[in-house]
Amino acid sequence: MRRPRFDHLAEEISIRIGKLAPRHALWLRMRECGLDPDRLTRDDALAACEEIVPGVLREHGWSWSERDTRAVLRAVARHDPSVRSPAEWASGF
Repeated sequence: MRRPRFDHLAEEISIRIGKLAPRHALWLRMRECGLDPDRLTRDDALAACEEIVPGVLREHGWSWSERDTRAVLRAVARHDPSVRSPAEWASGF
């Protein structure tokens, strides 16, 4: 199943922290907060950046600055899930 918004969000977080984002923890926290990571809307992904991501990262010992939040918010806001990413092209999705 494609989950382009969640995948994109996790990639952007990974870029900002310089390590692979804790995808499973992020996934579980979103579910706990009533979001469906498989069907994230743009607004859900933006809200997750501000409300969920910082806490998950702190739990894993990573810092998350206001600058990081703004950068990921911009990237998530511009993301068009109908356009396949290079990784999706390579995997044949």
